[in-house]
Amino acid sequence: MADNSVQVNYTKALMRRKTFRIIICILFCIMSLLPFVLMIMNATRTSQQISSGVSLIPGTNFLKNWKNLMAKQNGMQITMWRAMLNSLIIAVPGTALAVYFSSLTAYGVHVYDFKLKKAAWTFILAVMMIPSQVSIIGFYRFMLKLGLVDTYIPLIIPCIAAPTVVFFMKQYMESTLSIEMIEAARIDGAGEFRTFNQIVLPILKPAIATQAIFQFIAQWNNLFTPSVLLTSDTKKTLPMFVQLLTSDQFRVDYGIVYVGLAIAVIPLIVVYLLLSRYIVAGVALGGVKG
Repeated sequence: MADNSVQVNYTKALMRRKTFRIIICILFCIMSLLPFVLMIMNATRTSQQISSGVSLIPGTNFLKNWKNLMAKQNGMQITMWRAMLNSLIIAVPGTALAVYFSSLTAYGVHVYDFKLKKAAWTFILAVMMIPSQVSIIGFYRFMLKLGLVDTYIPLIIPCIAAPTVVFFMKQYMESTLSIEMIEAARIDGAGEFRTFNQIVLPILKPAIATQAIFQFIAQWNNLFTPSVLLTSDTKKTLPMFVQLLTSDQFRVDYGIVYVGLAIAVIPLIVVYLLLSRYIVAGVALGGVKG
């Protein structure tokens, strides 16, 4: 009887812990989704209704806000679709460069042994802690001397050096990539780049998908650096376009602004839906191996 009582108490304790974890997860999910829900709700309301307070009840003004947005962009030097294309031109290659070369850098630090290995890793961590705002003046002057101001090159090529991605990929390699596998590939005659591209990258798919999502979001939402480097109206990115919607001196139509924000979020959702399956597949594979 005593054993049964202990077993029942243990089962109840497990159920309470499970219920508590579920409640916490639900609360965090609500906190994460609430800003998106408010954004969508505000896109369906008038500017006066938005200014009057927060509401989770959808309005009936979405089509009118959309028509007002289309009408307003006709008086601007750039359209929303052009701004979205400009953001894609920057975000897609920037994300690809950041993920690939950061994985390659992390692979070199993880696999090879050289004298300055610890110093190189310390330098990467130090660069990771320096915000981009600190070096923007020197970077702008350097791009000005090269004649690259008002081009997309300074917004794409520097993505190769992404210390945060390097740090994450190295930590992931330490738990999933064995040196013995690399040595076996070398014995079989595979070159270093072939080993990395055909053996290492498939193993890193979950980590690559995760960092690709983060990098794409960072590139897509980047407002500071494009605002400094891009001067032509036709080259402005989508965040800069949304900022232009709030530049009226006397009156801002928040309904138009929220419609623009809702449209700007769509590519982020698409990228997440496309890449999240690799994360799930990697986690499931790890569970099977375990």
